[in-house]
Amino acid sequence: MGRSTTPRILVIGELNVDIVLAGLESIPKFGAEILARNCELTLGSASAIFAVGLSKLGHPVTFVSHVGRDSFGDFCIDALKQVGVSTRNVIRTDEKTGVTIALSSIRDRALVTFPGAISTFTADAVDRALLNRHQHLHLTSYYLQQGLQPSFADLFREVKSHGLTTSFDPNSDPSGRWSKKINRVLRHTDVLFVNEREASKLTGMPAAKSAAKSLGALVPCAVVKRGRRGAIAIVRNQVFTDSGFAIEARDTTGSGDSFDAGFISAYVSGAPISECLRIGNACGALSALRVGGTAGQPTQQELDVFLRSAT
Repeated sequence: MGRSTTPRILVIGELNVDIVLAGLESIPKFGAEILARNCELTLGSASAIFAVGLSKLGHPVTFVSHVGRDSFGDFCIDALKQVGVSTRNVIRTDEKTGVTIALSSIRDRALVTFPGAISTFTADAVDRALLNRHQHLHLTSYYLQQGLQPSFADLFREVKSHGLTTSFDPNSDPSGRWSKKINRVLRHTDVLFVNEREASKLTGMPAAKSAAKSLGALVPCAVVKRGRRGAIAIVRNQVFTDSGFAIEARDTTGSGDSFDAGFISAYVSGAPISECLRIGNACGALSALRVGGTAGQPTQQELDVFLRSAT
């Protein structure tokens, strides 16, 4: 299927740079210093990493966001353009571009974010004419995007009235409150992505399968990402699992968003859920082989080669 006939994806969300400090051997503590084995300035934000992942897989992607009139803003826009993501709807503002410092080890990561222009981005920036030119909308970072957060449910409701499908990855709540207002968004969500910790926080259930089943009662398709243990999906009470791929991870920054991109690429193309999970896990694994959220994301050809070699 050529790029022109591939489903068009709309991504509305935050845009920032990541400063990734990788290869940490211990957790940083105030008053002490530790060393990182690598440092990279990369394109950040869950929304942008997802957008780049889908564009690399051959989907036309439109990105809607705010970014500062500064060098970090230039960096973000250039990085999106280089992989073919449309940035015509990325507005420059007087706010500083957001920055996330990612402290990454081979097992996990910690994030410190300066929101900057992320906090001033609202649904007023969305050109509604875009809805007629796309087939799917992805939203993420619900708790981080304070300006956009009140409009998540309305955006999903509106795009579904235009025939679009929707996917939603709320990510973590920096405040730790995990507001139940998120349920308004879930009413209009076709595919929900969470990791194990997020699933537990949203449902109060510690076990991944139990949390997935609880979320599966709220949305048509609930996916719980389990890192090196693969992923689980619940669709109409049916449980699908995929064990993932054994790799030597270098950096897990953005691997969950790369999983989302792979899953949705297969989903909007009509693939069965088992195949969506397999492709999602493959994209997440390949992302973790390189430092930063987008450097390791595969093209469709690279994904095909990886999947063949893993069988």
